[in-house]
Amino acid sequence: MSRTFTRGEVLPSTAAVTTRLGTSGSANNYSDVDIGKFVKVTADSAHGLCAAGDRIEGYITSVEAATAAGFSIGGVQQWDSKFVTCDGLQATPGTGTIAVGDYLVCGTVVARGTALAEPARVCKATSQALALFMWRVVGFKTGSGAVGSVALMERVC
Repeated sequence: MSRTFTRGEVLPSTAAVTTRLGTSGSANNYSDVDIGKFVKVTADSAHGLCAAGDRIEGYITSVEAATAAGFSIGGVQQWDSKFVTCDGLQATPGTGTIAVGDYLVCGTVVARGTALAEPARVCKATSQALALFMWRVVGFKTGSGAVGSVALMERVC
């Protein structure tokens, strides 16, 4: 059956939060290749990359070329919607299916300084302890939830 309508990403209805990215020091700086990766709060006024299985608190939308006190500065979007790549179940990344309505956590991670080759990966959250900062699948761009499908996730208010 062909799809006659598919939702897409929405222009952000709220401004991205300006924040420090990562930790201090030029060896730890972020760049444009890190845009689109998932982040969580890691320190005072700072976000760092999520590890597999972490709650998704937002994603990087911009990185400034200049630093402040040794930290990269960038924008983090904490709302609206984003295309993501399905990566299976939280307990077993790479296997399992994600369905519309499933809640998500960070999937297999691409290291800082390495560009994403596809939308960031997510896994179906299998732990109910992840109730805060929940994002869920609201549709599919490609596939139907198997590993490698591209889904549209949206922040739950």
